[in-house]
Amino acid sequence: MTCCRQLMGEELSGLSINDLQNLENQLEMSLKGVRMKKDQILTDEVKELNNKGHLIHQENLELHKKLDLMYQENTELQKKAYGTRQANEASRSSPPNYTFNNGYDLRAPVHLQLSQPLPQKNDAPEKPMKLG
Repeated sequence: MTCCRQLMGEELSGLSINDLQNLENQLEMSLKGVRMKKDQILTDEVKELNNKGHLIHQENLELHKKLDLMYQENTELQKKAYGTRQANEASRSSPPNYTFNNGYDLRAPVHLQLSQPLPQKNDAPEKPMKLG
């Protein structure tokens, strides 16, 4: 119990220089072990995050390939539907911009935000109508 108190910096008055040096060495070794453990944990986390980032990047590349394929299929369908000349002119005049019909760019970052639900409108009138 006294050893634990001494490690905490208490009850040091009766210790010799050698005892204090041994205590200091113990503390330094413990601190070194803690730092090594912390460094290992941080290194493992960085590796894991890099792996996740790589997987997300690969998935993104695959999705872009699918998107390009869909664009090519769409162009082919336009050729069949509207004729070769008209579809070729349309595809040459504008490169694929990957947008929805509503104008949203598919490559632009998406910012999501939570919002409060809108109050429900009651279809019943507040006052009864008088007829006749």
